[in-house]
Amino acid sequence: MIAIIDYGLGNVKAFANVYKNLNLPAIIVKRPNELKNVSKIILPGVGAFDYAMQKLDQSGMRQFLDEMVIERNVPVLGICVGMQMLASSSDEGKLPGLGWIEGEVLKFSQESGVRSIEYRREDGGGKSLSLPHMGWNDVKATKKSKLFEGLEQDARFYFLHSYYFHVQNNDDVLAVTDYGGEFACAVNSGNIFGIQFHPEKSHQCGIQLLANFAKM
Repeated sequence: MIAIIDYGLGNVKAFANVYKNLNLPAIIVKRPNELKNVSKIILPGVGAFDYAMQKLDQSGMRQFLDEMVIERNVPVLGICVGMQMLASSSDEGKLPGLGWIEGEVLKFSQESGVRSIEYRREDGGGKSLSLPHMGWNDVKATKKSKLFEGLEQDARFYFLHSYYFHVQNNDDVLAVTDYGGEFACAVNSGNIFGIQFHPEKSHQCGIQLLANFAKM
């Protein structure tokens, strides 16, 4: 059973509808006791980082999620701000993140795109970028993963964000997208996965990715 975490942010019904159409079991979870028998977790999120962390804390599910993900190794997929919450901190706020994957969330530079030197392309400087990064973009897997099975080529997803996840360990990068330079749009460490784009708005590619996560 897949738990879609409803802490007041994210289009949880869209994820539930995708899994209903795929005939895969999923429930929307609002209370800690509803997490007892789930085998996978989806953590969606939209809006500001600090507000999202506050809402998750207020939901009463934070401690239970820590136990399930860190101690019991239940697979989790953070989506959009849900992915950014996996980091230790964010430029967007002052509160600490979940710290499940080492890294920090940085704001795009409108002059040069990404600020992390590992992903900056040579011609990135001097170009004015529109923020937020919004619309369809190519996603390129950087290593083999069941999450991107069948999506290794020509995968396009829908993005809407002004901040990106700068991982501390490049081995945790699962896929990249170019927006004034390449940035990590998907990350993975053990049972913990995060994607910056919106699979629920990405048509067949998004459906495939959510199905892949359910079957992992």
